[in-house]
Amino acid sequence: MSVKGFDVQEVVLGLKSLVLDNVDWSKQSLLLSLASIAFNPTAWNIVARNEYRNKTITRIFGGSPKDGCYFLAVMIFSFGMLRDHLYQQALLDQPKQVILPAEYATIVPAVLFGLGQLFVVTSTWQLGITGTFLGDYFGILMDARVEGFPFNVLRDPMYVGSTMCFIATALWYERPAGLLISVYVYIVYLIALRFEGPWTDMIYAKRAAEQKKSKSS
Repeated sequence: MSVKGFDVQEVVLGLKSLVLDNVDWSKQSLLLSLASIAFNPTAWNIVARNEYRNKTITRIFGGSPKDGCYFLAVMIFSFGMLRDHLYQQALLDQPKQVILPAEYATIVPAVLFGLGQLFVVTSTWQLGITGTFLGDYFGILMDARVEGFPFNVLRDPMYVGSTMCFIATALWYERPAGLLISVYVYIVYLIALRFEGPWTDMIYAKRAAEQKKSKSS
């Protein structure tokens, strides 16, 4: 199959060879990076659901949901920094291979990383600390759905932006293994969203039902 002079099958096979032929699975740093990537959304979803049911963190902080949420925010941010560090170390331990032509080797990853950070930072700005770091599980709910940028262009801008940064880093260091890890990152995020989305919808639906009941009584 060809598209405007490009053999799509040949391109796909070339990318597959570029990535798979340049992954050293024997490196412990790679496995640590993959584990940390899976740990973050998994652990925080478990912690958040426990908080919603049992208010464990809230009780630790003297019954203050806001203080508990801020504590969780610090933990999530800290482990996110550790994940990024482990990812960088994993890349440096992997084979180096030219991925982009020389004239694009700097500008493409720089622009991609900048856009990714833009989505992440503006998402946090729009949601605030409690909105970003699972405040709804603490009972800290937003008044209305956020519809401004970047939520007016992407459904999940924080996860998309984070994935873009992973890809950009792989391109910057010229480590094809990083592209494979980036695909893994996005798959982990998609799985996390399948759990987060319905749960968050349930929390807000419950509040709406309670408000409706309160008004009718």
